[in-house]
Amino acid sequence: MGVPTDTRTHMPFDYDLPLYRPPGERDNLIIQATLGCSYNQCSFCAMYRDKRYSARPLEAVYADIDAAARDWPDARRVFLADGDALALPTPHLLALLHRLAAAFPRLARVSCYATPANIRRKTAAELAQLRAHRLSLLYVGIESGAPLILKKITKGATTHGIAEALHRAADAGMKVSATVILGLGGKDCWQEHIDGTVALLNRAPVTQLSTLQLYLDAGIRDEFGRKFGTPFVMPDDFALLGEQQRLIEGLEPPRPLLFRSNHASNALALEGTLPKDRARLLASVAQALAGRLDLRPPHLRGL
Repeated sequence: MGVPTDTRTHMPFDYDLPLYRPPGERDNLIIQATLGCSYNQCSFCAMYRDKRYSARPLEAVYADIDAAARDWPDARRVFLADGDALALPTPHLLALLHRLAAAFPRLARVSCYATPANIRRKTAAELAQLRAHRLSLLYVGIESGAPLILKKITKGATTHGIAEALHRAADAGMKVSATVILGLGGKDCWQEHIDGTVALLNRAPVTQLSTLQLYLDAGIRDEFGRKFGTPFVMPDDFALLGEQQRLIEGLEPPRPLLFRSNHASNALALEGTLPKDRARLLASVAQALAGRLDLRPPHLRGL
């Protein structure tokens, strides 16, 4: 999940709002290649419920790129919004990447959100070609590695499909920043949620892993509960810290990964490299569980 962007007030074009971006793209140029999300059925996510998915015409995107280049010619990193630019046909994406490279001489990286399904729809050759043209970072919402939880949240992905997508991206030389949502299993299924997630991440490579705490927009709470299928009880902060603890304890990733819980939804901000910093991260969680480390107040949290 992302955070609403404040956008750059000096951009010489208008964004189609709402506009979301990952926290790490805060200072980078955002170009809307698509509107909305190509799937848009995850029961926990309200980000694009008021938008119908569409690919923006190339000429309209070109106009935004050219206008942004006049305003910010030294931009080095570009995020392609909205929810899943990788859903675009490969020739369409390559045309955008060519235009970006021509417009920004210092361009070093292009990134976008990507669903596991749309990664898998690209051939290995297509992914490698996109990587060669600087699309080098994909933000992938794993959410959970437990088959039961993926079904309950109508994620539209299986554990096998997510693992395959992560391997395909890594094989193409792309970095993957993945997210997991603490609390998705509620009070009754939290162990299955965390253990399934650990099992997935221990066999599929990601570059960075971020945890978020579950937040349900008022407009989708009933839908989430209905699709979950069994009574859902939201865990409290200490239960979520227990999930975080179990996750960190169990992770033995195939390659070192940067671990973060600094998204605004989290009660406790953590950052380190796993497995190297496991002991330090667990010590921080233990301090928080013992009440010796302050948690972020609820009124300061958000998407």
